[in-house]
Amino acid sequence: MSIKPMIRNNICLNANPDGFAPNVQKQIEYVKKNLKKENGAPVMVLVVGCSNGYGLASRICAGFGYGAATVGLSYENEPTDKRTGTPGYYNNIAYDEKAAKAGIVSVTLNGDAYSDEMKIKTAEAVKEAAKKAGIPEKIDLFVYSLASPVRTDPKTGVMYKSAIKPIGTAFSGKTLNVMDGTFSAANVEPASEEEIASTIKVMGGEDWELWMDALNDKGLFSPKTCAVAYTYIGPESSWAIYKNGTIGKAKEDLERACRDINKKYGSNIRGAWVSVNKALVTRSSAVIPTIPLYITCLFKVMKEMRLHEGCVEQIVRLYRDRLYTADCNVPADSENRIRIDDWEMRSDVQKAVEEKMKKITPENVFAETDIMGFRQDFLEAHGFSAEDLN
Repeated sequence: MSIKPMIRNNICLNANPDGFAPNVQKQIEYVKKNLKKENGAPVMVLVVGCSNGYGLASRICAGFGYGAATVGLSYENEPTDKRTGTPGYYNNIAYDEKAAKAGIVSVTLNGDAYSDEMKIKTAEAVKEAAKKAGIPEKIDLFVYSLASPVRTDPKTGVMYKSAIKPIGTAFSGKTLNVMDGTFSAANVEPASEEEIASTIKVMGGEDWELWMDALNDKGLFSPKTCAVAYTYIGPESSWAIYKNGTIGKAKEDLERACRDINKKYGSNIRGAWVSVNKALVTRSSAVIPTIPLYITCLFKVMKEMRLHEGCVEQIVRLYRDRLYTADCNVPADSENRIRIDDWEMRSDVQKAVEEKMKKITPENVFAETDIMGFRQDFLEAHGFSAEDLN
């Protein structure tokens, strides 16, 4: 039976079950060609938020680049008679099947990563995976890659919802519908103090710290352990809605948590870092005002300059050129952040993108931007291709 994508306001409401395994395999093939096991490479990797985007790429790179045993956790909806499963549900199946075929140990859990229960279950799964692989019960690399709009505090039971809003003043800007190439005005009122606090609760660093505590309590860390969380900064043109908005405040808290983790565990582990990654097409980036227009222009420029990367290319570079270098030194900026957004933020790239964004109109949007590339990445993230729109 043919499944067509159901898209509303840049949100895809369904998934094509048959479209995920080929994408996972494509990433695996890239990793095999570009990432080789080196001394010091991880043999046990935990990825919290393993099922899509950077989290999935992190798991693929660990498993098929280094041969590492992996434990992955994400919260997915299984398919029913009336609806398909979430994209991550199918990605997890594809990864586990391909890992098993390659003789790579993988254990995948489905549950609420914010809960105390899943932290305990995950710690046991790490021990299970280590036993299967015949390796020490220690985590060499812990990747925290959660992207959820809501979080229930395990201590109070209160559910918090994130908000994508500016702070202080209202935001007005032009945004792009990538499915039909039309523009519309985005007007967003400033966030309340409650919305700011809730967004920090959901997307900040508190849960990362709780994970570190839970895993340490189970004795799963060693002097080799690296902990990494992902963030995005972006160009100044997006700061009103992103860096200086509610999301930015949450990301500031993530960096605060990283500093506190290093203070607390720095003498017992190799270290913790926040990795600043490149702008890519995700289920969330498609709905943030102005971001689709910026990304379509960015992709056009970076592809013309032969600098474009997807999730797996970014994570290969993170592992190979940052975390696991020959000299074991992790290059970081003055805030101890790993910058694999460096090509995106190059001055020549940003100047070209800025100039392009100024001249985009409904008449030239398909010629002057990479809207088709954005659309393809968006559809692929849900198991579809451009042909499925027809």
